[in-house]
Amino acid sequence: MAFPVQPLAPAQGLGGPPNASHEAPFRAACSGVVPLFARLEPWMLELFADRRLFACIDRYGSPLNVLSAAPLQRNLLRLQAVAEARQLDFRAFYAHKANKCSRLLDTIRDIDAGVDTASLSELTEALNAGVAPQRIICTAAIKNAELLATCVRHRVTVAIDNADELLALQAIAAANRQPANVAFRVSGFRGPDNGPKLRSRFGIDIEQLPTFVDRFWPPGHCNPVNIVGLHFHLHGGSAPQRVAAVNQLLPWIDRLREQAHPITFMDIGGGLPINYQTSPSQWTRFWQEHERALLEKRDEITRNNHGLGRMAVEGRIHGRANVYPLHDGPLHADWLASILDARVADATNGTSLAAALARRGLQLRCEPGRSALDGCGVTVARVEYHKCHADGYSLLGLAMNRTQCRTTDDELMVDPILLRNPQTRSAPISQPSDNQATEGYLVGATCTECESILLRRMRFPSGVARGDLLVFPNTAGYWMHMMESRSHQIPLAQNLFVTPQGTELGLQRRDAPG
Repeated sequence: MAFPVQPLAPAQGLGGPPNASHEAPFRAACSGVVPLFARLEPWMLELFADRRLFACIDRYGSPLNVLSAAPLQRNLLRLQAVAEARQLDFRAFYAHKANKCSRLLDTIRDIDAGVDTASLSELTEALNAGVAPQRIICTAAIKNAELLATCVRHRVTVAIDNADELLALQAIAAANRQPANVAFRVSGFRGPDNGPKLRSRFGIDIEQLPTFVDRFWPPGHCNPVNIVGLHFHLHGGSAPQRVAAVNQLLPWIDRLREQAHPITFMDIGGGLPINYQTSPSQWTRFWQEHERALLEKRDEITRNNHGLGRMAVEGRIHGRANVYPLHDGPLHADWLASILDARVADATNGTSLAAALARRGLQLRCEPGRSALDGCGVTVARVEYHKCHADGYSLLGLAMNRTQCRTTDDELMVDPILLRNPQTRSAPISQPSDNQATEGYLVGATCTECESILLRRMRFPSGVARGDLLVFPNTAGYWMHMMESRSHQIPLAQNLFVTPQGTELGLQRRDAPG
């Protein structure tokens, strides 16, 4: 079964959007009552136009994840180009945790990128995919003995978070008479302009680093563990915070090298920002209308007037939206460029961070997940029922549960695409309301009152019916897999890949559904 795929055009924020006139017909059938249009890739438009997607749902089940690996290659190569333009040794380490599909690792291997692994399963998949061990780092939040032993056996660098991890790794390395390589995961940096401390549950506080190094690497002591890099990961997408952290680590690079530690890289982690939406003005209007709804100045635009992290108290809005934000600054590769072009703190000659790293012969690394997978996937679900609630709105029951398009955010802040099924609309079981304009909410298969696929109220100008498909755009980064569960023992979604040649639709089966 083939889906022809045209060559990828640049995505918005990476060189310009697809032609809006090609997108309009797909957007017309469904939007939020306050719209939030999603960025769409050309391959997605080709997919939406191919009626065989309905047959794929019948064959493989709902929901169905459909992916293309081509944007992954494009996204990582653009990061590489930013570093090369500044004569800086660089490698992106794709954060495997962002998506469970091991097939994406083939692209990583083929372009000689690296892989950031957060579990034994992810590490094993990377090795089995043929990714070279020196192109793998283990950043798991919890590292048991089996994971550490596998890292030692394959000489995979471990990002060390605490003393217990290091002691366990030392014991394993000594028992196997094989050296181990580590990068210190450092945290607790001062914020930009010597601002408040950037606190984290992860890593070794930078103020405790001297004691940590002296404890485990005292002068004259032979340690089977080599310090080969410094690593950090900051929450959010602030470029100035990364600049501050790099500036605070550069002196530590020099100090550790003076102590004969073979430091070869600095890893600035992930958090490279992207935008899911096409329109800043739509984003602004949504939050204005949401505030009015919370203050009961208009009809609700979220189910049960959900606050999405905010609430109204005595006529004022409190709290912060628990959603992935719209970024008004540099995105993706431009964001990386802004960090590399920032000045070294207290430098009198205007040296850039890129130049400071290059002068030290350091490799810069980062660990993109969401941004690496920007434009790589969609989640497709079948409408199983359309009913009118007693309060006057529609409920659309989808063959999926809320965990199958979910992260720790409250909401995916883009409108789905409705693909109408002409066969079911002409069937004997069709209803007159199927073709009538309606508004309502998307609910799922979990037997709870709070089960919502999206909390935002949707509008269907030409109706919606059983058998139609709803497509959630740009879900490859975390949304597909981060929270998915087999609620009520319903099988997990299958993952299909559109091949770069456009000659077949290949099925990527889950290795171990759970």
